[in-house]
Amino acid sequence: MTDSFDSIASAVRALEVETDGLKALSAALRNGLGGAFSAAVERIREAPGRLIVTGMGKSGHIGRKIAATLASTGTPAFFIHAGDAGHGDLGMITTQDVVLALSWSGETTELQSLIDYTRRYRITLIALTAGVGSTLGKAADITLALPEAREACPHNLAPTTSSLMQLALGDALAIALLESRGFTAIDFGVFHPAGKLGAALKFARDLMHTGARIPLVPLGTRMSDAVVEMTGKGLGCVGIVDAHGMLAGIITDGDLRRHMRPDLLSVSVDDVMTRQPKTVRPDQLASEALEILNSSKITALIVAEGKRPVGILHLHDLLRAGVA
Repeated sequence: MTDSFDSIASAVRALEVETDGLKALSAALRNGLGGAFSAAVERIREAPGRLIVTGMGKSGHIGRKIAATLASTGTPAFFIHAGDAGHGDLGMITTQDVVLALSWSGETTELQSLIDYTRRYRITLIALTAGVGSTLGKAADITLALPEAREACPHNLAPTTSSLMQLALGDALAIALLESRGFTAIDFGVFHPAGKLGAALKFARDLMHTGARIPLVPLGTRMSDAVVEMTGKGLGCVGIVDAHGMLAGIITDGDLRRHMRPDLLSVSVDDVMTRQPKTVRPDQLASEALEILNSSKITALIVAEGKRPVGILHLHDLLRAGVA
């Protein structure tokens, strides 16, 4: 490395070249590629089986990620290495499936056995390639023709821009399929039960305190008794309910500070409470509850069905669960 080498300038040039590739891909979708793309979405969505993604080398690495994205967003999919297909893995593919084959040139030798297999058993083959006139491009039922683009590599050799374009079009397929199915955040949570993402997709009912753990006192209670209830439950607040058990208000640590005066403990909770407190439903996502806590600058929320309190959710509960 020479003293005059500018690594930042090199990185910026690489990103600019790759950005040009993505712009070319967007333009292609608006002019010609869009028809094939829509056909691919429809064929995959209507297939009774799964989407099988395959490729070699860098295309294989990209294909593996595309398959994972599709599987996690409602499209049953898995990856088969093109090199392994001809050594028994073709048996994983059924006539109900659709195959998505990635190859920038379209002349990847290892794909030939898979191409032959799909043609023999009339399995839908979708090609994702820049080689429209290639072996793969000609054999496919649907060809997603990637526009020509310069690699970020200064020698125009190392797969960089081309890999990014393949990945981007794969993501576009996944999102189009997701939206066409009406796939929701709740559905997403079914496939992501672990980690921070899984925690954020839990419901308030999964994390809330219930029963005797909910700090509640009726209207008309003296503040001295309300403070005992608040302190005993240790959640920084106490809910106020009417004669029918419906939530009428809330008193928080902040309310105590704002109403601090010599006779505070002798007055009624009715004079101190915040009426119409913010609440969440049991079926609201934990991530939504966290957003309410943060935007309102509070630390606890009553969980209510209508106006009836059924639980309480504290910021610390969300932190322990890994939501925040």
